[in-house]
Amino acid sequence: MTFAAETLTELVLAHLDADPRSLRFAPVSTGKHNTSFWVDSDRGRFVLRIAPPDDAGFLFYERLMMHQEPDLHALIRARTRIPVAEVVGYDFGRTRIERDYLLMSALPGTPLSDVPGLTRAQFDRALEQVGQYLRQLHALTAGEHLESQGYGYLGAHRPMEPQPTWAAAFRVMWDKLLDDVVACGSYTTEEARVLRDLLELHIAHFERPVGARLLHMDVWSQNILVDGAGNVSGLVDFDRALWGDVEIEFAVLDYCGISEPPFWEGYGAERDTSPSAMIRRQFYLLYEVQKYMPIRVWRRNNPADAARYKQQSLALAAQLLPGR
Repeated sequence: MTFAAETLTELVLAHLDADPRSLRFAPVSTGKHNTSFWVDSDRGRFVLRIAPPDDAGFLFYERLMMHQEPDLHALIRARTRIPVAEVVGYDFGRTRIERDYLLMSALPGTPLSDVPGLTRAQFDRALEQVGQYLRQLHALTAGEHLESQGYGYLGAHRPMEPQPTWAAAFRVMWDKLLDDVVACGSYTTEEARVLRDLLELHIAHFERPVGARLLHMDVWSQNILVDGAGNVSGLVDFDRALWGDVEIEFAVLDYCGISEPPFWEGYGAERDTSPSAMIRRQFYLLYEVQKYMPIRVWRRNNPADAARYKQQSLALAAQLLPGR
């Protein structure tokens, strides 16, 4: 869907005291979930993000997930040195359009994925800085910074009830994601049952004391902004944020090619490589890979691609079977 300039102008002026004649809009090419626009004005540069329609086809934790961003951005800006945009305004009441939207300041820099001629040293420096910033993010805990304590997706979109332990939260998350994979037609009910039973078989590896730490859960090259020298100038897209075990964040970083040695130098802590941690890592990787089946079916209309993700997921799951 395209939006008329008059509509975009109305959305911006509801939150920004700018000269309407100064407003200029241009589509943001990165990002696949929201529809986003650069907004240039006499007050500076901003980003207007408009959520998809309610029938776009969402994973359980994606429904209304924009609702958690204003509070998260405010918390991160107040408690860390992570370069995160200021949320200038938002409307989740659908008073102007039948979508949620928010307006935020534009951060400088270019997505790491799009920087031409970046040297290896510059790339490594960016990963090191990402490690430093994620260490700061992971220092924020639900018990200290949220009114409702617990584990899981705890933002204002509330896709699940807070759980008293990480093991309980991950069980809920695992079941809800499997429900989505069944709903999109990629898993049969029986295939999903096998995967539910597989987690129960290994649940003792998750039953350990861990803090409910703030996790980004979508750190990849498009969500890392860097300047011309390769220094990180922004981290974006916190809408999938989760409170829980840092190891699940590390699995996403593995999948996205971020958890290289420079990242760990910046993060400043050694990774658990015990047998139990390796089992958790496999489940966390599966949690990341399985989500692409509903996404490819519901939002990309690409069942062949979803079938490839199914094959990859079942191969990963087979490695967790007894005797393997």
